[in-house]
Amino acid sequence: MAQKFGGKFSPDGTSQPDAAAPRPQSKAKVNPVGLRANLMVLPAGILLILSVLSGASTMILGLIGAGLWALGAFLLREGLRAEAAYNDRRVAKRPALPRKILASVLTGGGSAFAAFSDDASLMAAGAYAVATVGLHLAAFGVDPLQDKGTEGIDRFQQNRVARVVDEAEEHLTAMKDAVLRARDRRVEARVDQFQEIVRDLCRTVEDDPRDLTSARKYLTVYLVGARDATIKFADIYHRSQDAQARSDYMTLLDDLEQNFSARTRKMLLEDRGDLTVEIDVLRERLQREGVQLDRT
Repeated sequence: MAQKFGGKFSPDGTSQPDAAAPRPQSKAKVNPVGLRANLMVLPAGILLILSVLSGASTMILGLIGAGLWALGAFLLREGLRAEAAYNDRRVAKRPALPRKILASVLTGGGSAFAAFSDDASLMAAGAYAVATVGLHLAAFGVDPLQDKGTEGIDRFQQNRVARVVDEAEEHLTAMKDAVLRARDRRVEARVDQFQEIVRDLCRTVEDDPRDLTSARKYLTVYLVGARDATIKFADIYHRSQDAQARSDYMTLLDDLEQNFSARTRKMLLEDRGDLTVEIDVLRERLQREGVQLDRT
């Protein structure tokens, strides 16, 4: 179904503040699963078709190979998404399951069964498998194998932060999925902008887990309310195109964004204040030891 595009210079355009173009976002989100990863499903489909049209033994070996290739392609997509989430965070734990490495192994196993289905020898099938694993790793790389930014941070506190941030990301994903039903590009862009503000707060908490206590209400209660409001708005606007509902929802996002931004700024100021106190205490200790410091 086509989606109508509206704007200031459209026939039904308006110059009201609500219809103004949203402010630019801090950064664009790129889908980590690219064309190369999507094309990995193609060999599995071709092998499946060729196997069904062959004899019994060839069909069984071919179906096993196609299944391994398909599973490898699925794990590769999930591994790329997990790697992108790891790279987006300043503090992150390595993925519990090395999906990209497992995808390489499964793809190599699928190549071995595909070779067996063509009456290849054991040595030839092994060579195909090793070559496939090597090429797969060269093309897509390996998973992150160590934690990032966790030095000197209490592991228990870090696990608490990780759970809250993961829950917040689930709420943001639900908001994004729900607002698509409204079929309004400006509202979608506004939700994306709000999500960036929330992620700034998440990154601030990840940098200093001590901020979790003051930010937990924002990342749980307030964000759940924003998600529920988004779902209700999308249902209403999809059915009736109610302009008042759209205006109320945009106002809600403005209020939420201001509150989340204020919370982030306050935590940064508190962290700066703590640093100033630590510096002053250190200066006093050095002066008591007879070390003269240049105040300039």
